[in-house]
This record gives sequence, structure tokens and C-alpha cells, in this order.
Amino acid sequence: MALSCSWSPALFTTTQSSSPSTPKLVHFHSPPTSFSFPSKPTTTLPTPSHKWRARISFFPAFLSKGKDAKTLKEELLDAISSLDRGADATPEDQQAVDEIARKLEAVTPVKEPLKSDLLNGKWELLYTASKSILQTGRPKFLRSRVNYQAINLDTLRAQNMESWPTFNQVTADLTPLNARKVAVKFDYFKIAGLIPVKAPGRARGELEITYLDEELRVSRGDKGNLFILKLVDPSYRVPV
Repeated sequence: MALSCSWSPALFTTTQSSSPSTPKLVHFHSPPTSFSFPSKPTTTLPTPSHKWRARISFFPAFLSKGKDAKTLKEELLDAISSLDRGADATPEDQQAVDEIARKLEAVTPVKEPLKSDLLNGKWELLYTASKSILQTGRPKFLRSRVNYQAINLDTLRAQNMESWPTFNQVTADLTPLNARKVAVKFDYFKIAGLIPVKAPGRARGELEITYLDEELRVSRGDKGNLFILKLVDPSYRVPV
């Protein structure tokens, strides 16, 4: 969901795409041979048993075993480390990040994040491709240096916050749609963190938690927006 306010700190606005490449087949041809050798007695080799064939097929499966969450997290953090939270990401960078994120999402240790206390607290945004959140249309010195998102399951409240120089905020009510996804309805913006402005009725969307552990969260908005966040304060509570 995209909010109309250009300063909006809501973390729900970017789309991702991926274009898997198609492997090419390479054909090898045996060169013609004109050499002749004295014939020798031939020995017929026994046909491999089904048991041996099963053993042969085991090795490729073993070698192609998927990476664990720790390895994928390291790859993901390394991929976004030089992208200025996504502001410097090229389309190729965005695709590469999205592909690693999808692999990580497939091995999430928390299958029902909306039932987990790990979701509670204040999270810092590490990466997104959303230009409105990154404020790439502004001069760099006018962009928020850090963006945060807080979620509290006990009150079903969420809050997005920008740091200096804007300090804008927005709060929202959450309605669970399933064990991974919530509907988001924003209620109040706070300009400079002080001046309350009631959010328009269209300020709503959805957020799905696709990966969650003790330190990292991956989320996607209702338009496929990707967000990567790290936990910075598990004790933080969103104002009611």
C-alpha cells in the first residue's frame, strides 16, 4: 500500500521482480576414429543392481542440500550491506536480494509469527526498495537517517518512525488475517513526532511476516513490498 503523504514512514510500499535465467545445453560430439587395434577378448560387466543405482543417485541430492538459515542470513546481510538501505540498489541488486530473501523465508524457524513473542518490540529497517520510504526524491541531507517499525501483539498495534531530520511517525491498528498476515489500518500521523494528523480512510494495507527469529525479520506488503529489519529493542511498546 502506498500512502499519499510523501513523508510517510509506513513500511508497505515496494515491488520486487525476479527473472530466473534459463540454463543452456552444451552438446559434446565424439571425434571420428580411424585407428585399429588388435582385438582382445571382451568381458561382459554385470549390470548394476538397483541398490547400487540408488547409491549413485544419493550423492547429487546430498551435494545439493539447501543452505541453513544462518548461512542465508549472512548472505542476505552481506548483499544489502553496501546498498544504503536500498537507496543505492540497482534493479539487479534488488533481484539478487529478493532471491536470497525467498530462500531464507523457506527455512524460517517460526511458522506462525503472529503467535510468537519474538515479533514484539522495535525493529530497525535495514533494506527496502520502496522509494517513498527511502525518500530518494529528496536531497540526501533531508532524508531520514534511520527508519523503525514497532509491533506489539498484546495490543495489536504498530508504529513506524523516522529519525532526524524529520522525526515523522504513524500508528496503526492490526487485524490478524492468519498466523502470518495482518491487515493494517493507520489512525494517526505525527508530523515531527509532535503534531497529530488523523489518517485518511484509504491509509490501510496488509503485512505478512515471512521470516522471523531472535534478531531478524523479513516482511512483505500487500503489493509484494520487501522489508528486512533487525530487532533493536524487544521491550519497546507502541502507544495505545
